[in-house]
Amino acid sequence: MKKIVFFIMALAMSATMMAEDHVMAATKGSKPSDVSSQPTSLSLSLKEAQDYAVKQNRTLKNASLAVQEAYAARWQTIAAMLPQVDGSYSYSNYLGYTASMSMPTGMPAPNDTRTIDINMPNVGAWGITASVGLNGQGIVGALLNNIAIDMKKIALEQSESQLRGSVMGSYVSVLALQSISDLLDSSLVNIQELETITRYAVEAGAAEQTSADQIRVRVNTIKNNINAQKRTIELATNSLKVLLDVPVETELTLTEDLATVLAPDRVVALLGENFILENNLNYQLLKKNVELAQKNVAMAAVAYGPTVSLAYNYTDQHYYGDGGMRMTPPNVVQVSVRMPLWSSGKRAAGVVEKKIALEEARNTLSETTDNLAIQYRQLCFNLTNAYETYINEKDNIEVSQRVFNSATEKFKWGASSNLELTNASNDLINAQSTYVQAMLELVNAQVELEEFLNN
Repeated sequence: MKKIVFFIMALAMSATMMAEDHVMAATKGSKPSDVSSQPTSLSLSLKEAQDYAVKQNRTLKNASLAVQEAYAARWQTIAAMLPQVDGSYSYSNYLGYTASMSMPTGMPAPNDTRTIDINMPNVGAWGITASVGLNGQGIVGALLNNIAIDMKKIALEQSESQLRGSVMGSYVSVLALQSISDLLDSSLVNIQELETITRYAVEAGAAEQTSADQIRVRVNTIKNNINAQKRTIELATNSLKVLLDVPVETELTLTEDLATVLAPDRVVALLGENFILENNLNYQLLKKNVELAQKNVAMAAVAYGPTVSLAYNYTDQHYYGDGGMRMTPPNVVQVSVRMPLWSSGKRAAGVVEKKIALEEARNTLSETTDNLAIQYRQLCFNLTNAYETYINEKDNIEVSQRVFNSATEKFKWGASSNLELTNASNDLINAQSTYVQAMLELVNAQVELEEFLNN
C-alpha cells in the first residue's frame, strides 16, 4: 500500500511540475519594464514606433497577462481531476487521564463487578490521504478553459492591431503638423520681406502707411498660426509618447517622411486585397463564442452524470507511554459513485437556458457574417474617397502656395493690391488646415481597413 501511496504522490508531483512549466513558459518575457532604463532620446521609423509601442505599452501588457491568467485557470481545472495528496500530523495529550471500565466478575452476586483502569498515554498520529475525483463537468470545464484561452489570444491580437493603428495615426499627425509648420515658416519669411519693403516704401513716400499696417497684421497672423502649430505639434508628440509609454522628457525623432508613410502603392495594394472572412478578428471572436456556448450546453447536460471518486488513506499512531488501543485501521481504500437523481427540474432548466444562449450566439454570428461583407465594401469606399480627397487637397495646397508666392512677388513690384495678398494668405492657411485633415482621414481609413482585414 505504501508503494501505491508513493506512486500517487509521484504522479501528482509530476503533473504539478508540468503545469508550472507550462504556465511559466506562457509568462516568459512578461516582466515589467524598468522605468530607469528607458532611453532619453528615440529615433524611430513608423514600423519601429509600432514595435516599440507593442513592447512597452501597459494596456497591451495587461491583455497579455489576461492570456496567462487563462492558462493558469485551465491548469487549475485540470489539476482538480489529477491525484490530490494531503499529509497530516496530530498530537494528543490526555494530561495523565486514566479511563475506568466496570466489568461483571461472573459470580452469583448481582452487584459483583470489578473495575479495570486503562491508561490513556499521549499519542501522535500521522497520515497520508490520496484521492482522485472525476466527473463530466471537470472534463468539459477543461475544454471551456481552452476556448477561453483562444478568446483571450484573439482579444490580445485585437488590442495589438488597434495599438499599431493608433501609433500610425499619431505618427502621421506629427509629420503632417511639422510639414505645415515648415510651410508657415517659409510664408513668414516671404511676408516679413514684404513688410520690410513696404516700410521702406512708406518712408520714401511711395506707399501709404495703411499698406504697411495691413502687411504687419498678416505677419502677426502668420506668427500666431506658427505658435499655435508648435503647441499642436507638442500635443501630438506627447500623445505619441503616451502610446510608446515613454516619459514626456524623452526626445523623440521621427525618421520617416510623409511621402514614405502615405505611399500611394500601399493604398492601391490594400484596396486590391481580397476579404477573407476567417481572418477577421471579430468573426473569430464570435465563432469562439459559439463554441463556448456549445460547451456550456454540454456542461449543463453532464450535470446528470455521475461523479466517481477514489481515495486511499494511510494512518500510523505512536503512543508515548504504556497502554493505548489502536482503533483506527492503518489502510483504508474508498470508492464512491454519486449519481444525481432528482433536482425538481433545476438541471433541466439549466440545459434549456444554455441552449437558448447557444441559439443567440449563432444568430449573432450569422448576422455579423452578413454585415461583415457590407462593412468591407464600406471601408473600401471610405479609403478610396479619403485617398481621392487627399490627392485633391495635396494639389490644392501646392496651388495655394504658388498663388501666395506669386501674389507676394507681384506685391513687391506693385502689380497686386494688399487685398489680393491678404486673400492669397488666407487661402493658403485654409488649404493647409484642410490638407492636414485630409491626411488624417486617409490614415484613419487605411488603419480601419487594415484592422478589418487583419493585416
